[in-house]
Amino acid sequence: MTRLIIDTDPGVDDAFAIALAAREPGIDLLAVTTVAGNIGLDLTTRNALGVLALCDRPDVPVAAGAHRPFSRPVRGDTAHGVDGLGGAAAVLPEPSAQPDPRGAVQLMVDVLTASDEPVTIVAIGPLTNVALLLAAYPSVRQKIERLVIMGGGIAGGNITTAAEFNIWVDPEAARRVLVEEDVPTTLVPLDVTMRCSVGDDWLNRLARSGPVGSALAAITPHYRAWYAEFFGRDDFVMHDALAVAEVIQPGLLRTTPLRLEVDCSDGPSSGATLADRRGGVHQDPGRLVDVALDADPDTIRSFILERLT
Repeated sequence: MTRLIIDTDPGVDDAFAIALAAREPGIDLLAVTTVAGNIGLDLTTRNALGVLALCDRPDVPVAAGAHRPFSRPVRGDTAHGVDGLGGAAAVLPEPSAQPDPRGAVQLMVDVLTASDEPVTIVAIGPLTNVALLLAAYPSVRQKIERLVIMGGGIAGGNITTAAEFNIWVDPEAARRVLVEEDVPTTLVPLDVTMRCSVGDDWLNRLARSGPVGSALAAITPHYRAWYAEFFGRDDFVMHDALAVAEVIQPGLLRTTPLRLEVDCSDGPSSGATLADRRGGVHQDPGRLVDVALDADPDTIRSFILERLT
């Protein structure tokens, strides 16, 4: 049984990731914490509660976290629509639970402290909450088995030519977590997630599987249209779900240990994730992160569909 905290900014692909974890028998979902990112904090929190209600998991505590990045203005995009779920948030049931009053960082601290076994944290939004946790409560590092982070793009970005959205929103937080900390970390970047997109057949099979699958499929059209406009592909890219899939079955994504840097400048490459792939001997070796650069797309698609249905 893998003990799990999800830190998220739902978000269409985040909703798939939460549902994947909430319905997986091998996952003990201890908490969901929210951060501003794809949409503002009030809506990311409400969306997280709604997805858990859809999955009949009101027992999972949800706490709101950072409403803005460390030092940047609040930034978002239009990929997820006005409500974060492609304008279709109404397909989710009304949540019966309320946000946990402790807030995201305190909830994570309490869960980690109380756990008698290590806990995995899946971070699938901007890394503001995780950076705050590690900065303010360094003693909890020993309770973290692994960070699995969806973010970055080694070959390029999606919100800009250089940067992936989650890192671009708060590059200072990302740099602290990916460069300065020493917690075991797996990074799931665009390089692998963009290769594992799904189309009509996959989504139709999901929609026919029952109420959860039907609701998840219903929130994807706006998101698909955004990708069609900017990338010329009318597919659904399940970015965040791949991070949860890797937690359910470690090794599903093939990783390469790399030294990373995050561009925190204000220039055109702001938020870019830079990987040192030279492979030589360094005087200052730095910290290695396991970066998922390869996977079998058909295996990933089948794995996630099977778990969600």
